[in-house]
Amino acid sequence: MDFTPTEAQTDLARLTGEICAKLVTADRLRELDVPGRFDEPLWKALAETGILAAALPEALGGSDFGALEQTAILRELGHVVAAVPYLWSIVLGAGALAKFGDASQQQLAARAGTGEIVLTAALAEELRATTDAPGILARDTADNADSQRGAFTLTGSATTVPYADRAARILVPATVSGSTAIFLVDPTHTSVTRTAQQVVDLSPEFLVEFTDTPAELVGTLDADILPWLREQAWLGLSALQLGTLEQALDLTAEHTRTREQFGKPLGAFQAVAQRLADAYIEIGGLRLTVTQAAWRVSENLPATESIHIAKFWAAEAGHQVAHTAVHIHGGLGIDRDHTLHNYFTAAKHQEFALGGATPHLLALGAELAS
Repeated sequence: MDFTPTEAQTDLARLTGEICAKLVTADRLRELDVPGRFDEPLWKALAETGILAAALPEALGGSDFGALEQTAILRELGHVVAAVPYLWSIVLGAGALAKFGDASQQQLAARAGTGEIVLTAALAEELRATTDAPGILARDTADNADSQRGAFTLTGSATTVPYADRAARILVPATVSGSTAIFLVDPTHTSVTRTAQQVVDLSPEFLVEFTDTPAELVGTLDADILPWLREQAWLGLSALQLGTLEQALDLTAEHTRTREQFGKPLGAFQAVAQRLADAYIEIGGLRLTVTQAAWRVSENLPATESIHIAKFWAAEAGHQVAHTAVHIHGGLGIDRDHTLHNYFTAAKHQEFALGGATPHLLALGAELAS
């Protein structure tokens, strides 16, 4: 593979980093440390500078960039544990509608790229599952049994749907005629119930219940969209995790340089240095595997195995590095007024969203054996 960053990748990372550095200060992180955290000024700035639309097709107002550029943006957002739905609204929501949707659905993607609306996806069960079918059922109420778009309704529930409180549409996997298809739902419909859930980093996530809810089919009934959504989500979460852990390690390294015990810096103690070295190696492995997976996606090469490897490293490193950072900080590591608290909870949230490292190995083994 080619490790050289693309020009667009470098430019978008730099621009995103500059915006985040200006708007997401330590004081701002403390302000956002509340249930349902959402950074409206940052989201608007990302829209106004064209970052949100960058990876969309040119016909939808974007620059037609790909996975390398998107992961570069996600990594920068991870550096500041940004409270914005770039992964859910742009990478997954707008990305899926631009790639698989009809003309009206593609216009929703274009509106998401300008920041006018937010999109999201109900994928919590899908990201942790291996073979189980979705728990949501779709029914085609059209008279024509061969209908592709049809008049569908959904019944069932989805847990921890990000940003469902402000989303204009939710992408929902559902079972219809024994297979899985993707549907588009308006969460403000009277048949939809949204209940706020409290998650580890206080992100806005909701239990969403559907009762004969009208839904639009995305693509066709036989379109294989769910695997695409899963892999995009896994890669995106891994890129976010990379940025989060890089900054957590930087904070920890700085702490060991300035904090003294027994008359010398913490970093001078062998046990502390060893833990920092282990964390450095974990992050290096994650950086390598995320880069490799994103490059293979951007080159239209088979990337499933690379994405599984990246998400294994993201889940494993998320646990190891986050706990190392907290332990070395001592009491400061669990103080809600210290910014490290935000990085620990973000890393744990991403680890939980990925589903843990062991299931990834089992799933990867099953896929390679099939």
